[in-house]
Amino acid sequence: MKIAFIAHDRKKDEMVNFVTAYEQAFVDCQLYSTGTTGQRIMEATSLRIHRFMSGPLGGDQQIGALVAENELDLIIFLRDPLMAQPHEPDITALLRICDVQGIPVATNVATAEILVKALMRGDFGWRELVHKYKPGIESND
Repeated sequence: MKIAFIAHDRKKDEMVNFVTAYEQAFVDCQLYSTGTTGQRIMEATSLRIHRFMSGPLGGDQQIGALVAENELDLIIFLRDPLMAQPHEPDITALLRICDVQGIPVATNVATAEILVKALMRGDFGWRELVHKYKPGIESND
């Protein structure tokens, strides 16, 4: 499973606490994150995370590019609904491409917990089929 973590500034502590609580669920996964969120998680856990730029500097778009290529299986994105974000168009684009590709996204801890418990039960086996039958890039040669 390939999982991405994103958290707005006022949600970073909540993300670190969440990932720490479910660290064992993520041990065998390929993990990605926006910059500071990933750094904070790695400082609090033994998890290794591929970090992209921070969200406002393009990290949301970098994660969105993986989604567009169907290279992510799950996103936990703890959004701050009470604070305006200067990169709101990037956030909207990321959520849109997740809907297009059918990628599960949790935007709060309650939903994140449901998805992680499903992950722990093995309920994401369907994603293996997506990867197995994913069409390759065709050449016009």
